[in-house]
Amino acid sequence: MIRQSPDTIWQRTLVQRTMREQQNGHRAVNLWFTGLSGSGKSTLAHAVEQRLHQQGCRSYVLDGDNVRHGLCGDLGFSPEDRAENLRRIGEMVRLFLDAGIITLTAFISPMARDRDHIHRLLGADFLEIYCRCPLEVCEQRDVKGLYRKARAGIIRNYTGISSPYEVPRSPDLVLDTARQSLDACVEQVLQLLVLRGVLPLDGTSPAASVRPG
Repeated sequence: MIRQSPDTIWQRTLVQRTMREQQNGHRAVNLWFTGLSGSGKSTLAHAVEQRLHQQGCRSYVLDGDNVRHGLCGDLGFSPEDRAENLRRIGEMVRLFLDAGIITLTAFISPMARDRDHIHRLLGADFLEIYCRCPLEVCEQRDVKGLYRKARAGIIRNYTGISSPYEVPRSPDLVLDTARQSLDACVEQVLQLLVLRGVLPLDGTSPAASVRPG
């Protein structure tokens, strides 16, 4: 159970999010990449971040493996631990958004209720991107041999084998990562950011996409 001290209050800052966004030259948003292990979430998130960096945007990738080396290093892969893992990430993303940063999160996040919780937490700043890829293709891409271990019963509660993955009901973007090239997927994500007013139409300086606050 998560407990909060009654003496803890939210400290207001003198520098507001809109001021940070204006200085950064673009809006802050969360790109939530979800899909099976091997569907291309992390590869795509880092490729998108590289393009954003080249355009002068402030961005950061939170990767499912990386956060388990520190922030979530005490968690396992039970349904309860998975939910807590994503709860922590959601709260971290909220801080990144307040800092005016485009945050890219690459997590399997298999359960709809956990993704819905983060959607409620972040509101309109949450853009769900479903990396659709057949299980057999994901297994072919598995250089770590995790799927093989899961099928052998060595790894338990492995998504797609012994644990379910709930396909997003209405994601903001669906990418067929088994058929589309990485570059094509990156372009679709960037176009989504343009359509949502995060990036400008011309794709050069992002400053035009932010109205003075």
